[in-house]
Amino acid sequence: MIMVEGTSQLCNDLLVDPQDVVMLVISWHMKAATMCEFTRQEFIDGLQSIGVDSIEKLREKLPSLRAEIKDDNKFREIYNFAFAWAREKGQKSLPLETAIGMWRLLFAERHWPLIDHWCQFLQVRHNKAISRDTWSQLLEFVKTIDPQLSNYDEEGAWPYLIDEFVEYLTENGCVQRNK
Repeated sequence: MIMVEGTSQLCNDLLVDPQDVVMLVISWHMKAATMCEFTRQEFIDGLQSIGVDSIEKLREKLPSLRAEIKDDNKFREIYNFAFAWAREKGQKSLPLETAIGMWRLLFAERHWPLIDHWCQFLQVRHNKAISRDTWSQLLEFVKTIDPQLSNYDEEGAWPYLIDEFVEYLTENGCVQRNK
């Protein structure tokens, strides 16, 4: 079992920051069950799925692994993987600070212009753990609703939290909506 110290050493060997999104992509390839941990089988299977058999070869693959986050289909898979991966053992939801950290990591490459407002809204108005439903629906919101919310339908089937977020954006003058 590779624990936190081993994962930290892997990051050192790869010359990457442990909080670099590429470590999430590698964990996704390894189908890791837990953040910062790999079983021997996850590690071996993951290296095989990436097509490498050494740390040096893995280091050479980092640019292409990092680029996977830009592919819409892979991004969806990585995004959905991240929820379960980042959860604490035995928990159904993500602690708010963990969810915010994961969103900032994931959307840094995707440049969602409302990410800072979303995180601030959650800290000010929600301040609770994030359910899988909210996690999943946020991705749909990001993919389908433009940043000015011009195509947002108040009668749509969005979770209550996303409706509240839109209200928060409007109330705080972050977006101008025509009703």
